[in-house]
Order: sequence, then C-alpha cells, then structure tokens
Amino acid sequence: MRRDWRLKVNNKNTVILEKTTMAQFPIDLGAYRRVSLAAGNPTLSPDQKAALKANIQLCRDAIVFFTATGAARGVGGHTGGPYDTVPEVMILDALFRGSNGFVPIFFDEAGHRVATQYLMSVLNGDMPAEKLMLYREAHSHLPGHPELGFTPGVKFSSGRLGHMWPYVNGVAMANPGKTVFCLGSDGSQQEGDDAEAARLSVAQGLNVKLLIDDNDVTIAGHPSHYLKGCSTAQTLRGHGVTVFEGDGEDLDGLYERIIQAINTEGPVAVINHRKMCPGIPGIEGSNHGHDVISVKHAIEYLEARGYTDAIELLKSASPAKQNYTFKGSSDKWDANRNVFGDACVSVLGKMSEADRIAKVRVIDSDLEGSCGLKKIHDAHPEVFIASGIMERGNFSAAAGFGMEKGKQGIFGTFSAFLEMNISEITMARLNHSNVLSHYSHSGIDDMADNTCHFGLNNLFADNGLDDAYPTNLYFPADPNQMRACVESVFHDEGLRFIFSTRSKVPLILDENGNERFGGDYKFVSGKDEVIREGTQGYIVAFGEALYRALDAVERLKEEGIDIGLINKPTLNAIDEDMLAKVGKSPLVLVVESFNRKTGLGSRYGTWLLERGFTPKFAHLGTHQEGCGGLWEQFPHQGLDPVGIIAKVKSMR
Repeated sequence: MRRDWRLKVNNKNTVILEKTTMAQFPIDLGAYRRVSLAAGNPTLSPDQKAALKANIQLCRDAIVFFTATGAARGVGGHTGGPYDTVPEVMILDALFRGSNGFVPIFFDEAGHRVATQYLMSVLNGDMPAEKLMLYREAHSHLPGHPELGFTPGVKFSSGRLGHMWPYVNGVAMANPGKTVFCLGSDGSQQEGDDAEAARLSVAQGLNVKLLIDDNDVTIAGHPSHYLKGCSTAQTLRGHGVTVFEGDGEDLDGLYERIIQAINTEGPVAVINHRKMCPGIPGIEGSNHGHDVISVKHAIEYLEARGYTDAIELLKSASPAKQNYTFKGSSDKWDANRNVFGDACVSVLGKMSEADRIAKVRVIDSDLEGSCGLKKIHDAHPEVFIASGIMERGNFSAAAGFGMEKGKQGIFGTFSAFLEMNISEITMARLNHSNVLSHYSHSGIDDMADNTCHFGLNNLFADNGLDDAYPTNLYFPADPNQMRACVESVFHDEGLRFIFSTRSKVPLILDENGNERFGGDYKFVSGKDEVIREGTQGYIVAFGEALYRALDAVERLKEEGIDIGLINKPTLNAIDEDMLAKVGKSPLVLVVESFNRKTGLGSRYGTWLLERGFTPKFAHLGTHQEGCGGLWEQFPHQGLDPVGIIAKVKSMR
C-alpha cells in the first residue's frame, strides 16, 4: 500500500485534496522483460519469442484490468483497441530499444486506444503503476485520448480518430533517415484525410510504416457489412502504398512483416487481421469490445488468469456520484441525444412509407447509438443508411439528397466533428440544400474523452452571409423542449443544426413547479424565453447550462439578489424584443459550455452595443483544458452554480 494525494469533488461541487490509501497495482508489471530486437534479423530466436509472448500476455492482462476499473467507476473507456495491438507495440518497444534508427514514439491514429500510451508510460518509468487505476477519472491527468504535456510519458496528442497519419508524414520529413511508425485501424482509415496522407507519403517516398489493426469492428458494427466492397488493403494499394497482410496473432509472421516493412523503402502498411479482443470470452469478435469491457467479463477473464487481488479491487470500485440537488429542475432526467431520435420517429411516423422513402434519407457515421439515429434505424430502416467514419462525405451526401425542394437529408455525429464539416456546410448552403443535422456530445458535460472531444465551436456552422440560405442553430434545454424543437423545425427549409449533450439533463420547471416546456408548449424558432424574471439583471443560457444557471438564479433570489434567467434555444437568431429587455437591465451574464472565444457570449455583447445597450456584461464559457471525468468538467471550468453565483456577485 502507498499513501497518495488525489483530487476529489465534494457534494458542493468544490474541488478538494484528499489523502487516500492507493492500493498496489495487482498485476506485477515488474515482470516485463526488456527485449532488444534488430531490424536486420527477420526471425525471432526462441528466447526472444518467449519473452515477447510473456510481455504480450502481461500487458493484455493489465489493459483488461485497468480499463475495467473505468467501467466500474462509471467513466467508461476502451479496451479492445489497445488490447488488440499489444503484439505490435511489444515488437516496436523492443526495436526502439535495439536501435536509434527509429522515432521512438507509439504514434496512434486511434486516440481512444490511449491505454497503450499510459501502460507504456508506466513501463518506461514515467508514472507509477497504481495511477492506471485512475484511468479517465477527473483530475487524474489520464483522459480518454492522449494529450501532450498533460500526462507524464505521453509524447503526442492524437486528436480525433484518423487524424494522425498526415501529422506523422511531417514527423518523417523532420527526421530523414529514421523510420516513423503509426498505429492504425480499419476504422481510422475510413477518414478522408488518410487518403490525402497516403498520396503525399507515396509521392515523397516517406519512411512511414503503418501498423493497421484490421479487426472488422467499429462502434456501430462491422465495416464488411456496412461498407460492402471496401478493403483497407486494396484502398492503400490503390494509392501506391506497399501493403503486407497477415494474421496479427501469429507472432512470427507479424514480426517478419514488420521487419520487411522497415527494410522496404517508402511508406508501407502492415495490415494485421484478427478478431476484436482475441481470447476474451463473451466479447471476442464483437463490437462490444470496442468500448470498455464490462466488469462481469473482466472478472471472468481475470479469474481464468488467477488475478484474485485485481478482481477484489474491481468489485470494490464504484462511480463518483454528483449529490448536488439542482433547484428549479425536476428529478426526471433523460438524454436529449436519444430524445432527438424518438422525436424524429414520431414525425416520420406521420408520413406514408412512400413519402418517407421519396423525401427523407438518414445517413449515419458509425455513431447511430450515440446520436439517437438508431431509433430511426429501428423504426424506419427504409430511410436509413449505415455508413462509415466519413463525416465529410456523409454530410455532403445528406445535403445532396436534400438539394431538391421537399426533400431533406438527416445527418448525425459528435459536435467535436462539426469542425471537419465546415467546408461541406458552406457547399450545402450554396446549393440551397435541406439538412437536419444532429450534433450530439456538445459542450463538455460527461466528456471523459476530454479536450479533443469537446464540442466547443458549434457556432462555426453559422458561417454564411446575411443573405445566405437559411441556417439555424438550436440547443434545446430539456427533453420536452427537444421534442417540441424537432417537431417544429423538421420540415423547415434550409440547414438546421440541433445540438445535445452526452449527459442526461433534467426537466426545467416554472415558478409553480410545473414542466416549463410541457403541456401545450410550442417551440418557436428564433424566440428567446423568460425562465425567471429579475429586476437586478439577467443570466442568458441554453442547453445543459440552463439548469445549472437556473439553480444559481434560485439560490441568488434566496439571498435577496433578484437575477432573472433567459433561455436562448435558437443560438444564432437575434430576438429583438428580448434583447431590449435584457439590455435595459443592470447586468447581463452569458453562461455556456461552448468555447469562450467563439460561443454565444462572443456575439451577445456586440449585439447589445450595436443597439445602444450598455449593461454590465460578462461571459462564462469553456476556457481551459479539461480535467477528465464526467460532470466534474463543469466546476473545473467555473460553469457550475457555485461559479455562476460568484460571477454574478462580482458584477454587482
């Protein structure tokens, strides 16, 4: 046992230091063997092979255990990707140790496989093994994707899926004479910028070697099913990349292919076929292996391996709970990202099947379960297209379908990926396309993946000119308003962007305790809404920031500070009447989880000044790197009720 300090958030959402006893890591990573390999020898000796096999088993056991602690603690994670690629990583580690002819970084274009980076940091002595048991926990500095400068031993930031190869091309240019490796996957290779990277690497003869885990599994299913006819190997060969294929679980063959790649000039892809999570009963070959292994399956695996202490630690782990009670909101919570799908199903159900087929097409980007589109897939498969991790092409396809009056495409993905769609959004607007887009996982709430997956710059979608084809951005505050919003704008012309969070949100209540957006409520595009009146100023908020701001308003009123609250569900439309009402008050505070540089607050103050209103003005938004974890992201950014109340008081 060892003593350590760890950060914790108490029931008042205040971050405190707590002295704890941290259990010893229950798998002996000291048994890791420091193997050295030379690229001049294509064959493993019996001793080398035995040592590598032992390392592979040890590291796979460790990955199953510490990623499963993420499941037990409620912060999620990813097991299958890092588990799959352990053989490749073990060989690379031995090669890096045997020669200085490599850039010794495990670049990976599948950032969710971050468990690899954390495990290697421990094995290289950059952090203690015990810290792995805080995987993805708030303030642990072990977020869901690698971030350079944030975690000891991590040597690069992966960004989003499929974005690393182009970057690695530049690393190869900066290190002539050295070999640069990039771990890849059949999923990450679906991103379009990998095609550009392939062409550049071939044209320049770059010494980049891709080690691609081809397990035929992504979040929503199997690429061989939803992208029939597509082959990662054939695609790369078509770009001129040399390709070597084989069984990723055949250690001798894998090593031989990697050595062959090193000794072949120019870019080479070593494609390693295997089932997802080989050797893990219950999830082998399943897309469930893409996400974090369940505690149940982890315990079964660890029992077979004899890790009694690891099992006991898993059984004793529990999620950190937010015990804060938010005033002004119901105790009924739901996920707006799923409610979006339910609402679309309701509208589509009022159309005939012939009309649905003729007028609507829903195109998924491997995230149907995360964005609510699975609801449509299940109810109306005749209009649903399961596509791959190709956000740019999929959005444009939806826009092309919606080019004709009376037709529309429906598109969904994570808000972080909206930044990839900007050019396609402009093209859709220029072509007067009709697209209903749902970008879930907006803001920062419940985002253990951390900064690179924050949905912060959503207002970039409003990038047209004043006289451009209609573009409206909506962020409903609760499930009732989400339903009303979808029903209201579903058949509108133009580009409509509806945002939601990964987290659940509570129902908003009025002053009498009734559901504010229930009953006969009708959503009106472009109109702001008074949630609470106030004589001493107003907070303007939307989405998941609204219920937190409402709690702050209720508590301020109890202290005799009469602050009102405005909901602004249409983000980019100016409600002149409401702006005048707010502008004539003593103070205005905009609260949002979007980027403080590009969010609503960056516009709202200008709108006030242009109309001659000069209240005291301030703006709270996301302004610093995330802290990992889930709800803890809000107090970390000062966007929780405590932070909102403090800001209001500082303005008086």
